[in-house]
Amino acid sequence: MYFRNIIGQKNIIEALLASVRQQKIPHAQLFSGTEGAGGLPLAYAYARYICCTSPGETDACGMCASCKKFDAYVHPDVHAIFPIHKPDSKKTWICDDFLKDWRNQLVESPYFSYANWMNRLRADNAQGMIYAEESDVIIRKLSLKSYESTHKIVIIWMPEKMNISCSNKLLKLLEEPPANTLFLLVSPQPDRLLSTILSRTQRIHIPGIDQASITTALQRQFNQSNAEEIDTCARLAKGSFTKAVECIQNAEASNPYLDPFVRIMRGAYTIANFSPEKRIEKQKALKEMKLWAEEMARMGREQEKQYLSYAQHMIRENYIRNINQPQLSYLNASEAVFSNKFFPFIHFKNIEGFMEELQLAERQIENNVNAKLVFFDLALQTILLLKK
Repeated sequence: MYFRNIIGQKNIIEALLASVRQQKIPHAQLFSGTEGAGGLPLAYAYARYICCTSPGETDACGMCASCKKFDAYVHPDVHAIFPIHKPDSKKTWICDDFLKDWRNQLVESPYFSYANWMNRLRADNAQGMIYAEESDVIIRKLSLKSYESTHKIVIIWMPEKMNISCSNKLLKLLEEPPANTLFLLVSPQPDRLLSTILSRTQRIHIPGIDQASITTALQRQFNQSNAEEIDTCARLAKGSFTKAVECIQNAEASNPYLDPFVRIMRGAYTIANFSPEKRIEKQKALKEMKLWAEEMARMGREQEKQYLSYAQHMIRENYIRNINQPQLSYLNASEAVFSNKFFPFIHFKNIEGFMEELQLAERQIENNVNAKLVFFDLALQTILLLKK
């Protein structure tokens, strides 16, 4: 990854280049921003530029031995830490066990989401974590001399996934860093980090990518897609190239979360508007909701969280349509077909309740609460909210 490959983010790139030119590189930096805005690609492009032996004014040379190693993400002085899952309990698992997958992902595309990464690792219901053993490994690596570069660089992707023991050991490293060591933390949720870690890093906010840059990047990657579809997905992405790519892929296939959303809303509406002469319809709807909860519970936990995030998006967008702000609506063609009739039922009396229930369900799934109970309770709450 070079600075020239970064999508948008011209101001951030210039600031990073200036820090190297002026030899004022903070030893610990936190790249925070929306997932898909480019935090991880920026960290790798920055690390490449720092390690390059013949850097230009605006980018690494691409020809030196260091750059050649960066092409395959195998530079010996750059260490990556990222969430993993333990396939079994027979051994101690660390990031080095998954380096092949990590490098393959970066070579394919450094713009990827946490869900993409967990799918690559075939984590199923497991949730990614950075375990305590990782801190011991990095302490050992940093105790060694640099092989080639003037700096040793540690890139930590999603540090909010560190367990408390690992976080505390990282804090000690940030407080007393080894000589010529740089820590580049990349986090879409910095508020979940220890406040003491936040206070010891220089925070660099990575804004959402401008729509024009996303459009250009999509045109380059999906040259078979039509211009209207690309423009729509660039707008719906809200600054995230990862979401823009998913939008294109969903348009080419089908959104896996739209149908579950439609099913539960239709079933809840049937029950919420129950009348005695429609007793059979109500019974069918109740069975459908129970079946829906069971099917949702069979998803992997990451897919369950993605659905709940998607449901929040749909509720929010339908509320915006209801308050007559269509220019602010971010719905694709398939979603708009359903929402044309659905949006009147999302209004000021139930919008907060819907968002609270969906966010609660997301936290419960994150904390490993029984998914079947979570989704069935969510279905019941949906009935009550549609009655308002």
